[in-house]
Amino acid sequence: MIYTLTANPSLDYIMRVDHFETGETNRARECELYPGGKGINVSTILGRLGHENTALGFVAGFSGQELVRMLADRSFEKDFTDCAGYTRINVKLKSGKETEINGCGLELNPSNVEKLESRIRGLNGNDVLILSGSIPAGLDSMFYRHLLDLLDENVLSVVDATGDLLLNTLERHPFLIKPNQDELEALFDQKLEFVEDLARAARKLQDMGAKNVLVSRGAKGALLAGMDGAFYTASCPQGKLVNSVGSGDSMVAGFTAGYLESKNLEKALALGICCGSATAFCKDLAEYADIERLQTQSPVEIHRFTL
Repeated sequence: MIYTLTANPSLDYIMRVDHFETGETNRARECELYPGGKGINVSTILGRLGHENTALGFVAGFSGQELVRMLADRSFEKDFTDCAGYTRINVKLKSGKETEINGCGLELNPSNVEKLESRIRGLNGNDVLILSGSIPAGLDSMFYRHLLDLLDENVLSVVDATGDLLLNTLERHPFLIKPNQDELEALFDQKLEFVEDLARAARKLQDMGAKNVLVSRGAKGALLAGMDGAFYTASCPQGKLVNSVGSGDSMVAGFTAGYLESKNLEKALALGICCGSATAFCKDLAEYADIERLQTQSPVEIHRFTL
């Protein structure tokens, strides 16, 4: 079984406003509400690819209840822990440029964390654990590392996080980490202009413990530093960018599904790119038909190289 963790989920309230002006009364011409959270996005795409999975996480208050209700018809199991406070509501204002205001997270107590820890301890060598996104206030940057410490050594782990939350997991040798290019540059505090620069930075993360490092690059595709010692670049299919939210999560889901199906890094990368691109070309997360269409109409070009 594949398990995803969304420790700090959200309701994403999207408001589209023409000619937004600060300090004035602005009226939205369109509003939408979506369940948010990186792990939830991964679970959604995995389900649409036909992979059974269970979403773990914390929810709270009326907003948490609405989040669970909105996920009811998605094809994955839900095993959320109820907490105090409220599941955060993030406002995304779209008016030319996009402005985001992320709400405060929920309030965890030790029993909430202990319940999750017990669930993690129960995973076995046939399972996969995907840790995605931010964590609530009150938890420190060792949280994901601590969860990996609880795992059976044969469980495949995937980490999609930033900064120390990611770096602290590397000694536990996650199967896959997925920084985007901006996040990779922030980790090493330098601009990485060329593919070779990205490859060397990704290799440093492998030297620190990661087995595979997948660097998403938006319209430029992705770079993979593989556990076979090679690097792979993948092109991005052509299409109109509609919404980039969830694209990286879709890539994680596609790569994981592709590897479980084939045990082949190139096939995993190709499916990851298709899933990420399909979501970028849709208003919301891609459906299976969107992914299948890209696979048929715009095959991903992959190039292998070494340094």
